[in-house]
Amino acid sequence: MQDQLKIYEGKMEKSLEVLQEEYSSIRAGRANPHVLDKIKVDYYGTPTPIQQVGNLSVPEARMIVIQPWEKSLLKAIEKAILTSDLGINPTNDGQVIRLVFPELTEERRKELAKDVKKKGDATKVAVRNIRRDANETFKKMEKAGEISEDEQKTAEEKIQKLTDKMIVKIDAAIDAKTKEIMTV
Repeated sequence: MQDQLKIYEGKMEKSLEVLQEEYSSIRAGRANPHVLDKIKVDYYGTPTPIQQVGNLSVPEARMIVIQPWEKSLLKAIEKAILTSDLGINPTNDGQVIRLVFPELTEERRKELAKDVKKKGDATKVAVRNIRRDANETFKKMEKAGEISEDEQKTAEEKIQKLTDKMIVKIDAAIDAKTKEIMTV
């Protein structure tokens, strides 16, 4: 039974990790190299993450500088950024590519905050679905005689406590990202 609890706890933790990864790619008006995580550059016919074809640096709060290891990659990196959904025009000076992040408008901040809340709520639903699966598993184990009725109740209580703990963590992540977005 402890093994089952650990499995479901791992699934809940994974849901939270996925949410935090999604949040790291949301642009909050400041330059964050993680916004480039999903962008791939055509590197000799192979889609390659930008981080693997050059150095990324953040010299200012709202600027990312990409210095490719090979000058021939400048155009490919520029093209990859332009075709992405990042919404930023790169500037290329023949040596490096600069991405300047404009200040977010109030309207855009509110849209992003809604998106953050929606993703957080979807993660809460995923955690509750994991709880439901866990409870069904414990009921089946009790019916099959693998665990007693008391053990089943204890397992369900533990899963509920774990779910409550995850919901609190998810709410904290939502609040933190919303605050980051709304800060001018």
